[in-house]
Amino acid sequence: MSDPKKVVLAYSGGLDTSVIVKWIQEEYNCEVVTFTADLGQGEEVEPARAKAEALGVKEIYIDDLREEFARDFVFPMFRANTIYEGEYLLGTSIARPLIAKRLIEIANETGADAIAHGATGKGNDQVRFELGAYALKPGIQVIAPWREWDLTSRESLMEYCDTHGIPVENKQGKRSPYSMDANLLHISYEGDLIEDPWAEPEDDMWLWSKSPEQAPDEPTYITLSFENGDVVAIDGEPKSPATVMEELNALAGANGIGRADIVENRYVGMKARGCYETPAGTVMLKAHRAIESITLDREAAHLKDELMPRYAELVYNGYWWSPERKMLQAAIDETQSVVNGDVRLKLYKGNVIVVGRRSDSSLFDENIATFEDDAGAYDQKDAEGFIKLNALRLRIAAKKGREQL
Repeated sequence: MSDPKKVVLAYSGGLDTSVIVKWIQEEYNCEVVTFTADLGQGEEVEPARAKAEALGVKEIYIDDLREEFARDFVFPMFRANTIYEGEYLLGTSIARPLIAKRLIEIANETGADAIAHGATGKGNDQVRFELGAYALKPGIQVIAPWREWDLTSRESLMEYCDTHGIPVENKQGKRSPYSMDANLLHISYEGDLIEDPWAEPEDDMWLWSKSPEQAPDEPTYITLSFENGDVVAIDGEPKSPATVMEELNALAGANGIGRADIVENRYVGMKARGCYETPAGTVMLKAHRAIESITLDREAAHLKDELMPRYAELVYNGYWWSPERKMLQAAIDETQSVVNGDVRLKLYKGNVIVVGRRSDSSLFDENIATFEDDAGAYDQKDAEGFIKLNALRLRIAAKKGREQL
């Protein structure tokens, strides 16, 4: 492809992306547009403006995407009870399609013919950003400096800053040894000590949650209200999607909830260890399954559970904008019209305990389920024929000498 004339860069204002701005300007001799997203990472994003201006950037986008992120990406994913490889709640994965979408929108607005990102050639994020970009604008050019340049360490990046006059804050100051990513759904930690899968993470690594040992000795009770599968209120007070997540992060984190230590299979082929804090997501998943347990038909619920690993894999691997993910989403959302009601939870020392659920759409019939006199609501004699019909193939096989023992 021809050299781009203008590039939209996903820009954090940190060391890597600051170097990338200057590197693209010099390597491609083109204009750079920066885009910084507020996804609820818990730190100010506005300082990125001054940093971009100091690098000669003329077009600077800083967008508050918290509500869009929660409403259009996190909540739809949680309607599917999505969890990757049994443990990972996909906090990094689900942010990438929104960033890719906004990169393309800005490219269209500014007339840019390329986008750029700071993901490395070893990780999943390069795949997620680029699959999303190509799905939304097939002819877009992608610049991925980590796959092109010879800057392979923090030290080489710092030397580049010195050579090119790029201001870097706290050069000699203490910094976290971990590579971290944060948004409303989670904060992740990779690298340094935890590259050894046998090493226990240091307790001061965790930023969002207390350890269960230090959590309060008294439980916290909360009630979440659902409409069409989404949390719409906490303790009866209506909340926007982003506010739901902000409040649950605080409540659950204070009770030691949401930590995960995982070795996952990356899409690029390697295994990698990551530690994650997902307080709100941990609570939302537990509560959503609880409200579905009384509102969803058995076969619909079981089919959802069968589809979920495929859905999770699509999100993890970067196929949010694919037709198959959209197809699965439509099927999942169809089930959620009855997922309405309240779930009462007890948060206590790292545990999320369901203590009550109620719904006007409930399929739970106490008159049938009771161990007491059901007044003829259920004829127990019917069970004999049910069992014999289901045993028929087993009995025939046994008579033919195909016993299992």
